Amino acid sequence: MLRFSTAGESHGQALVAILEGIPAGLNINTEDIDVDLARRQKGYGRGQRMNIETDQVNILSGVRYARSLGSPITLLIYNRDWENWKSAMSPTSVDIDGKHLHKPRPGHADLAGLMKYGVYDFREILERASARETAARVAVGSVCRELLKEFGINIYSYVETIGSVSAKISDIDKTKLQHLAEMSFVRCPDKNASKKMIQLIKQANAKGDTLGGKFTVVAENVPVGLGSHTQWDMKLDGRLAQSLMSIQAIKSVEIGMGTKFAGVFGSAAHDEIFYSNKKGFYRTTNRAGGTEGGISNGENIEISCTMKPIPSLSKPLKSVNIHTKKAENAEAVRSDVCAVPAAGVVGEAAVAFELARAMLEKFGGDCMEDMKNNYKNYISRIQII
Repeated sequence: MLRFSTAGESHGQALVAILEGIPAGLNINTEDIDVDLARRQKGYGRGQRMNIETDQVNILSGVRYARSLGSPITLLIYNRDWENWKSAMSPTSVDIDGKHLHKPRPGHADLAGLMKYGVYDFREILERASARETAARVAVGSVCRELLKEFGINIYSYVETIGSVSAKISDIDKTKLQHLAEMSFVRCPDKNASKKMIQLIKQANAKGDTLGGKFTVVAENVPVGLGSHTQWDMKLDGRLAQSLMSIQAIKSVEIGMGTKFAGVFGSAAHDEIFYSNKKGFYRTTNRAGGTEGGISNGENIEISCTMKPIPSLSKPLKSVNIHTKKAENAEAVRSDVCAVPAAGVVGEAAVAFELARAMLEKFGGDCMEDMKNNYKNYISRIQII
C-alpha cells in the first residue's frame, strides 16, 4: 500500500515526509522535486515568507544512486525562517517572551484547535495548521509523478478564477493549457484574465484584504480501471475528492461538470460511447471528468477546487481575546494576499499521490519491472475486448 505522513511546524526547523510503498527501481531526480517546490512558492500575491524560503529537498532514506530501494523514502525540507524563530519555537527551552497569540482569526483553526487541545497560545495550533505543511506534500507528490511518468500519465493545473475575475477556458486550445498556465504570474492560461487577476490582487493588498478562487487539475493518459465500484472507500473519485479537500482553505471539489450537472437534462449530462477499430471504445465529451461508478474510464481526470480567501488579514476582522474575553481585532499574522496559483500545484501533488496509489493497487509489484509487465499485460487484454 502506498501511504505517507508529514511532520513539522511552519516555523520549526524543518518539514519531513515519509513515503512508503514506492517500488524498487524508480528513478528519482531531486532536481525535479525542487522544481515542483519552486512552483508552489511562486504566483502573484504570495507573502513575504516566500522571500525567505527557497525550498529544496534532502532525501534521507529509501533512495540510492537516484533510484528507489523499495523501502520508506524520507524527504526533508529545511525552514530557513527557523533562524528567526529559534526561541519562540524551541522544542526544549521555554521562552516566556515568545511570540504568543491570543486573538484567534475567524476562518482559521485557531479557536477550534485551542479548545480541542487545551492549549493557551494558539500558535501551537497555527504552526501545524499552516499551509506551509503543503511543501512536504508537494515533495511526496513529485515522487509519485515520477512513477506516473513511467506509464505516460501527465498532471498539470491552471487557475480558472480569482475573486470576481474568471478565465475563458473554453476559448483556449486544450493542448496549450499547461504551457500557458506556467507562463502566467497567476498560473492562468487566459492572458487577459491574468492581467485582471493581478490588478484585483493589488487592490486587495492595498485594502489589507485577501482573495480566493478556483483552480483545475488535469491528469492525462490515465488508464481505464483505476479504483472500484465495490466499496465506498475504493471509489477513485471519492479518494481524489478527499485528498484535495484536505488541502488548507479548499472548500469544495468538483469532478467533471460538477455543480453544473444540477442544471441540465440527463441527455446533456453523460458522455456517449463510440467504438472504432483504431480507437477502440471512446467518447467525444468528458462531462464525467474521467470517472464513472468510482472507476477511471480512460478519459482525462478533470477536477476543480474552490479555495476560500486566506483568513490572515493585515486589516483583521473582529475577534475575542481568549484570556480577557474582551472584544479585539484578530491577530495580524504575516500571510499571502492570494495563494490560489500555489494551491493548484498542491492540488497536482494530491492527485499524483492518489493516482499512484491506485496504479499500485491495480498493477502491484515490488519493483518497477514487475509493475510495468503487469500494466503491459492488462493493456493488451483490454485492447481485444
